[in-house]
Amino acid sequence: MIIGTAGHIDHGKTTLVKALTGVDCDRLKEEKARGITVDLGYAYTEKLGFIDVPGHEKLIHNMLAGATGIDFALLVIAADDGPMPQTREHLEIIELLGIKRGAVALTKIDVAIPQGDFLRGAVNRKNEVKTEIAELLAGTALADAPIFPVAAVSGEGIAELRAHLEAAAAEQGERMAAGGFRLAIDRCFTLSGAGTVVTGTAFAGSVKVGDQLLLTPPNKPVRVRSLRVQDAPAESGHAGQRIALALSGIEKSEVDRGQWIVAPGLHAPVRRFDAKIRVLSGQPALKHWTQVHLHLGAEDVPARIALLGADEIAPGCENWAQIAVDPGASRSFYGREIGALAGDRFILRDAAARHTIGGGIVLDIFPPSRRKSSPERLAMLASLADANPATALQRAAEQQPAGFDLATHALNRNLDASTLNALCQQLKLKVVGATAFAPSRWLELEARLLAAIAAEHERAPDLTGVERDRLRRLTLPTLSRPAFDALLATPLADGRIAQTNAWLHLPEHRVQLAATDRDLWQTLKPLLAVEPYAPPRVRDVAKATGIGEDTVRALFKRIARHGDAWPVAHDHYFTAEAIADLARKVAALNQRDGCARAASLRDEIGGGRKVAIHILEFFDRIGYTRRVRDTHVSRGTPEQFG
Repeated sequence: MIIGTAGHIDHGKTTLVKALTGVDCDRLKEEKARGITVDLGYAYTEKLGFIDVPGHEKLIHNMLAGATGIDFALLVIAADDGPMPQTREHLEIIELLGIKRGAVALTKIDVAIPQGDFLRGAVNRKNEVKTEIAELLAGTALADAPIFPVAAVSGEGIAELRAHLEAAAAEQGERMAAGGFRLAIDRCFTLSGAGTVVTGTAFAGSVKVGDQLLLTPPNKPVRVRSLRVQDAPAESGHAGQRIALALSGIEKSEVDRGQWIVAPGLHAPVRRFDAKIRVLSGQPALKHWTQVHLHLGAEDVPARIALLGADEIAPGCENWAQIAVDPGASRSFYGREIGALAGDRFILRDAAARHTIGGGIVLDIFPPSRRKSSPERLAMLASLADANPATALQRAAEQQPAGFDLATHALNRNLDASTLNALCQQLKLKVVGATAFAPSRWLELEARLLAAIAAEHERAPDLTGVERDRLRRLTLPTLSRPAFDALLATPLADGRIAQTNAWLHLPEHRVQLAATDRDLWQTLKPLLAVEPYAPPRVRDVAKATGIGEDTVRALFKRIARHGDAWPVAHDHYFTAEAIADLARKVAALNQRDGCARAASLRDEIGGGRKVAIHILEFFDRIGYTRRVRDTHVSRGTPEQFG
């Protein structure tokens, strides 16, 4: 169990930790010289891990670097002083970080009263302070926290406090190591024989020796050479533990407090995110676009608050907001991006970093740039605020007609593949690749598909049907091609939609060529089939047959509308069979090389490079391929050509 001390300066936090563990957390020369804690200190026993934080108001930023990720708050209050300003601020921070478990150490009970009236004064003073503490904790998560009077120097009360902490640790059990590994770096140093070492609290997942990880935001690959958990050598570590990682592939100069060590799939630095914010009751109302100091993980950066659906957040109240990191805020080597995922807690302090004004929880690291305060978006934020990931998953599926990206949703909440699959099955979502649809939305899309075909038949009754990519756009322009193919598969299979060559149509829709057109086409088609990949143009067909060029051109246009030919270039028609065969060849090139090029297609079909270019440009035009520089990448399947 990770225990974080909290309390005013000189109330004996470090001395208390030493009494409990035997470890002096003041490691810096400045700390030894001044007798106060300046930076984070750490101490461990077999069952407990302590993060000792500074109590001075000017060092709250250091306190916050260690406060996130703790399981249990040990609020330290000196009997001679009672609750002081930093006691209250630390308690507010504990509340904002969602820490529900804790205890109070009433320190310095041996020096709280004058020596001459020790017995009567000690009892009175302890009772007075206990009353003050009860008033301080009333209405907070620590309202029922036990109070342990202790004297760290003499050892009075230390055994009882230690026993309580160990019992709390036993009740806690181990945190589930779900999701990818995330560790918030709060310290970095070089150790002889180990190299660069980073320490921090693991927020999620697990890690073992030999793992390949990333330093983020700079996206620097690292490998775990060795690790220590709770200051003891280990082969692996997991969420909730204090872990030290010896890393290869990185220098100490490249690492700073506030960065993260994460599993490779979790590199997603952000410049803005949507969140739920609560303003402390004793603070002024939080206005739109207020400048603040954002403390998240071990990071501290200036930021702006854009309120969503409100002009201000009143003291003691909550609201949705988008937090934007100040463009010039972060260190130069990784710009203005920070690491964050949904569920991370954060603290907000005023622009001058003098006092805490509120805090909250990250909801979405992929916020929309438009309609940020629409009713639909605010409803989505409410779902994201639910601890159950199924709630947001259901809402996203219902809100998005074209489906939503599962990979983005999983990354935002750090869901592993098995958890995500289980959620999709629980909600009965239709999953196509990495896109998911609510069952009701999928049925709506199918109805729109059939309605779109019927409308096209009514608009152009002389056309055999609708080309596949055009039908996708008519159904829903934002629907992805793989999703459309999956949508089309069922009505094609059960006969509600039929396919003639590359044309899709309702089974009852039939277009017959005029007898004269059919006879003339049967005469001219063999001319195109002699060289199917380089057929003669309209003028060449007219010249070879003696039929008027305008007559040939008009016929080929009607044939193309019927679906038996395709206009690959101006006055250059290929038979439907040739196009279907070329589509298969382009697919094979993509399978082999990852793309199709004019030169490789020319080698496959023979003829000149110019014809190959025309063919590939035609496939780009109808949406079968997509041009990427001088290559052509598949977007469809050969089956769409019959």
